[in-house]
Amino acid sequence: MLPELAARNGLPGAQVAVLVDGEVVDAAAGVLNLATGVPVTGDALFQIGSITKVWTATLVMQLVREGVVDLDRPVSEYLDGFRLADEVASRTVTVRQLLSHTGGFDGDIWTDTGRNDDAVRKYVEALADAVQFFAPGERFSYCNSGYVVLGRLVEVLRRKSYNRALREHLITPLGLAHVATCVDEAILALPAVGHERARSDAPLEPVKKWSLVPAAAPVGAMLAMSARDLLGFVRHLLSTPGYDAMREPQVEVPEPGLVNGRWGLGWSLPDYGGPVVLGHSGYTMGQRAFVRVVPDEGVAVAMLTNGGDVFPVFSEVFGHLLNSLAGVRQPELPSPPANPRPVDANRAVGTYRSAAGDWVVSVDADGRAWVSVSSSDEDEDDESFELVALNEDALITLMPQEGRHVVYGLGDADAAGRARFLRLTGRAVVRDYVSG
Repeated sequence: MLPELAARNGLPGAQVAVLVDGEVVDAAAGVLNLATGVPVTGDALFQIGSITKVWTATLVMQLVREGVVDLDRPVSEYLDGFRLADEVASRTVTVRQLLSHTGGFDGDIWTDTGRNDDAVRKYVEALADAVQFFAPGERFSYCNSGYVVLGRLVEVLRRKSYNRALREHLITPLGLAHVATCVDEAILALPAVGHERARSDAPLEPVKKWSLVPAAAPVGAMLAMSARDLLGFVRHLLSTPGYDAMREPQVEVPEPGLVNGRWGLGWSLPDYGGPVVLGHSGYTMGQRAFVRVVPDEGVAVAMLTNGGDVFPVFSEVFGHLLNSLAGVRQPELPSPPANPRPVDANRAVGTYRSAAGDWVVSVDADGRAWVSVSSSDEDEDDESFELVALNEDALITLMPQEGRHVVYGLGDADAAGRARFLRLTGRAVVRDYVSG
């Protein structure tokens, strides 16, 4: 089914792999790059984006198993000079809080600190200006920056670069043949190139940059692999004692969509209404990746893509495979109500800001709600999307993007009844009270 699904939804290329009872089977479809037409094969490399965080968490848990790291000790005890803008958070934020995205500081800082082995160290040093949105442990807010700190923790305690630690402590011991930790390794293999649209009505085009900044390696900047090798890594986590703690719920994540449920140590625990399901998704430079695991059934599914309307394919592939192999029903992605209630303008309207950019929610004279997104990345154009009320606590885009509607959750109300933050794709983006 994969070639037909990819063609119907405009995916340039895709891989799917399935793990059942310790065995992996896979399939490939389409091309690696629309500009070259090179076909996708089973050994081609797709970037896995933020699924890299599960790899970073695994490296940390290896240190925990060895007795080198205590999850509940402040990270500052392992990293001399570690600083955030908030002095209390600098002293108290723990390894566990970073792993579970409850550190509370700005999570989308993309400082470019060069391509050398000191890139992660320099990035962490630059976090001295990172704004604290919430007290450590107060609430879940997806934090890329915190995972770079965890990558630095690995570097310091292993006395080697993050990429070298990945290769020496996971990739090589697991015999994963089709994995690249950087651009230089990927270019010697068969790397997929991401595709994006300049406008919603424009055709897909290959991206101009293959990866994010090297300092974000522990977050998901450039780790690339085949879907088969991604499940080789998952098989290791399922079959090796000591990793069960990664599945234990740490915090609630009340957000309709892909991340709704709870979060563990590295793994998302999406609510499938039955057996425990582990998951993570990744997005980087026009590529999207998905993995879901049903540990009690020994079943896992991975899908790697390089553009197009990926979410309908995700829903169909995972819905079919998880149900038929593990008896698990894939939750439907949220969609706008047929007759939505009016948007609560007092609660929603305002400017919400992080290092990644600004989100301005407005309601026009006709009562229609909009969100204008201004990225801090100069290469990205500003965009506006119409919103309707999904329920009393969330808005949703009227038109789909990549085949899904994006949910904007409305955070706790302040004394004036206004949302203190927006919640989107797991992030809590706080209201700028100066701008409204």
